[in-house]
Amino acid sequence: MAKKEKKEKGAPARAVVYLNGMYLGFHENAAQLVREIVEKRQAGELTRTLNVSYNEKTGEIHLNTSGGRIRRPYIVVRNGKPLLTKEHIEKLRKGEMSWDDLVAQGVIDYLDAEEEGSIALIAMNEEDITEEHTHLEIDPLSITGVIVSTFPYPDHNSSPRLTMASAMMKQSLGLYSVNFNHRLDSRAHLMFYPQAPLVNTTSYTALNYDKRPAGQNFVVAVLSYYGYNMSDAVVLNKNAIDRALGRSVFFKSYETEERRYPGGQKDKLMTPSPNIVGYREEELYRNLDEDGIILPEVEIKPRDVLIGKVSPPRFMEEVATFGITEEKRRENSITAKGGDYGIVDSVMVTESLAGNKLVKVKLRSLKIPEVGDKFASRHGQKGVIGYLAPQEDLPFTKDGIVPDLLINPHAIPSRMTAGHIIEMLGGKVACMSGRTVNGTMFSGEKEQDLRAELKRYGFQENGEEILYDGITGQKLKATIFIGVIYYQKLHHLVSNKMHVRSRGPVQLLTHQPTEGKAREGGLRFGEMERDCLIGYGATQLIKERLLEESDKTIAIVCANCGSLGVYDFAKRRETCPVCKGTRMERVEISYAFKLLLDEIKSLGIFPRLKVGDKK
Repeated sequence: MAKKEKKEKGAPARAVVYLNGMYLGFHENAAQLVREIVEKRQAGELTRTLNVSYNEKTGEIHLNTSGGRIRRPYIVVRNGKPLLTKEHIEKLRKGEMSWDDLVAQGVIDYLDAEEEGSIALIAMNEEDITEEHTHLEIDPLSITGVIVSTFPYPDHNSSPRLTMASAMMKQSLGLYSVNFNHRLDSRAHLMFYPQAPLVNTTSYTALNYDKRPAGQNFVVAVLSYYGYNMSDAVVLNKNAIDRALGRSVFFKSYETEERRYPGGQKDKLMTPSPNIVGYREEELYRNLDEDGIILPEVEIKPRDVLIGKVSPPRFMEEVATFGITEEKRRENSITAKGGDYGIVDSVMVTESLAGNKLVKVKLRSLKIPEVGDKFASRHGQKGVIGYLAPQEDLPFTKDGIVPDLLINPHAIPSRMTAGHIIEMLGGKVACMSGRTVNGTMFSGEKEQDLRAELKRYGFQENGEEILYDGITGQKLKATIFIGVIYYQKLHHLVSNKMHVRSRGPVQLLTHQPTEGKAREGGLRFGEMERDCLIGYGATQLIKERLLEESDKTIAIVCANCGSLGVYDFAKRRETCPVCKGTRMERVEISYAFKLLLDEIKSLGIFPRLKVGDKK
């Protein structure tokens, strides 16, 4: 075979062209085609949604206009210079030009992942630009998402902490909506005195988050306090809480409507009368008005009726003696669930889309921070309250400043959240200077500048201060790091999670207690808890937890063949369905064991139980 001729160096490469994955044909000069497509797109001759990628190894050019691609804006670079000039920025500031104008003029270009990775060369900063570069990042900050861009100094933290902080920011309480009084959300939290953070970022302001804040600025000391803030727990100043620090209100809505049923029957909103099937205690209806709907500003407790409702029976009525069908109605009122205390905030009566009467009731309850409530900074440093310390027992500075929160020193080094420390410095500077400190990623105020400014105000530049013990009045031997940092109260409130039961409903299949707070369920005593009791040898406690308090049942066992027996109601005696024997024994077993035996039988295996007296 003849050897293939070597391709001349610099000769144009041939490539296959695809549009949205569909084969179009060949092009003799791939580089020229790619260059022309990009130039025409930037000039506005081709659609802005078009992106092109070129793979030299496979000799393929892919043109993409399909939806669902993630695209990012970049500044176009030509001949080593960005097209965005100071004149453009000035016009944008004055409102003479918009973002769309920049895109239309080809100053800003949108790239997808494929074009970015194949034919574009992007500079991170303006000083890094060379002749080969095609685009420039608008801001290095744009490598992160929206939430991380609002955190101060995230470039000083480890990435798992930023992931946690992003998740927790969504759980923070604040001013979620200005018209909260007119809304009936299923669940909503509202903080009493939300504050804008003292250490801010350009993204936070640009996104107008400062108009919807979700947190407060705390004076925080990094100090252990008699073990109450061990590990991730925090100690809060009780007097600060009495001054409404971290105080919020919780709204919860209930609703119902007068539904219509086949046959012309319908629900009726009213106060049920005692002759209604399923009538509750009279005490539970005490707050209802004449129309069966509760009045606003009434204090309610669990199981209180909020909206009285009677419904037609689930099954057709039986014909009475004289051939007249008597309509029996059943109680179907909406009641406050277990654990729901509060005050009726508002009641709305309207019509549903089907034209039925619709009633919504909003409950309001005050949530004052208590032991077990969760707080977190914007650096993934989360913790629950371990103790509410009286202000007079907390350490104080020479100026009489008492911290609102004490965080354990061990929480900082292993998590590598240096941003938490720098924000505390920045918050301190903001308090003294009366301005917000810029903590934007990569471009915020430097730690050295904050230190120098702190020194000018008469503080130690490292943020440490001499503290005095509130209990003994003696000076603490070590200097303590103290500063101001933005903390968020999260919606994991112990009052909404607290749940207890002594007895209650059980599941139909397993006869074990139901699961979950909403169903008045029990707490799961799992395998690992059982293993602990086995380790201790606490056999009677194991029996109590896993049998007596769970699914204990009395089984009838045939002493002859070992199968489970049944009770024959016709003959009024216990009998064995297998051998028809009548010598039966009563045995205490777990109902789950009876289910296991049934499953074994379904496999075609006959399990036998040997019964005998305890030895």
